[in-house]
Amino acid sequence: MAIMSSRLIRHEICKDELRSLGARVLDIQGIMFYVKFKINGYKISYIYHLNPDNTYFLERVKPYSMVVGDFNTEEDIVDIIKIDIDQFKNAMNSNNFSKFIDVDNNISKLVRIFEDLYLYYNINAEDIDNLNNEIKTILATIKDIKSHSDRVYFKKDPEVLDEEVDF
Repeated sequence: MAIMSSRLIRHEICKDELRSLGARVLDIQGIMFYVKFKINGYKISYIYHLNPDNTYFLERVKPYSMVVGDFNTEEDIVDIIKIDIDQFKNAMNSNNFSKFIDVDNNISKLVRIFEDLYLYYNINAEDIDNLNNEIKTILATIKDIKSHSDRVYFKKDPEVLDEEVDF
């Protein structure tokens, strides 16, 4: 007879809760988990795994890649995924949702392109300064857009986008 640890039982309960939200949960050798949703034709997927210190690392992989962070418990993972899915469902009400996804995918590609640039080429300081100034311009544009846009999600405050955000 197999004996399940309380942590394993808690994790099974959390996977069941994700499934009740409509997710397909794939268990990869008991340490990595792939959580997949399909909402209004859009795929929203996450990967999380158990770290050596028994915390969890969560990353959203679709519709665009983004590190979400480290969490102490399986319940924290479920809670943040619930909020994220709720935010996506809300954002899908916008007529511009597909454009938003396109822009975010382009930003993700830009990060990889920049990484290739500095890993494979010797870039001079002036060129790096030019790139950094362009990024500051984009940030200023984002702040400006925020200042004249109506807020539509109130269940949670933004974690990064506030008046103090700067590069």
